[in-house]
Amino acid sequence: MSGYRLIEKVPSVEDYSGIRASAGLDERDQLAAEIGLSGTLFGVCVEREGEVVGMGRIVGDGGLFFELVDIAVVPEHQRRGLGTMIMDSLTSWLRQNAQRDAYVKLISEKAATGFYERYGFRVRTPESSGISLMTR
Repeated sequence: MSGYRLIEKVPSVEDYSGIRASAGLDERDQLAAEIGLSGTLFGVCVEREGEVVGMGRIVGDGGLFFELVDIAVVPEHQRRGLGTMIMDSLTSWLRQNAQRDAYVKLISEKAATGFYERYGFRVRTPESSGISLMTR
């Protein structure tokens, strides 16, 4: 991981949008991103030579519910341990700040499930099912 540096900070809207686009994640409205990023409980960015190439955030109410979101690395920098660096930092923050009975969730692509299982996350079907509502 030579040349990479993990920084505890929330990405800028520009970095957020750029990383999401390059990682193949859905585009988000800029105003919604500004509002959402400001509500981050904890965020990290991975930088290389001053450029943000990875990110991850924790959102939630700070007591009962937490969600890990926007865990992404620019494709040219993937497979170098940066996702692990991001997850190590996010889960360390949770261990220090989340209450014992807090509910922590993460929505993942099927292909990445095994990566997140290393951190104690597990697929919850059939005992529970994730459902969502998209506005618009």
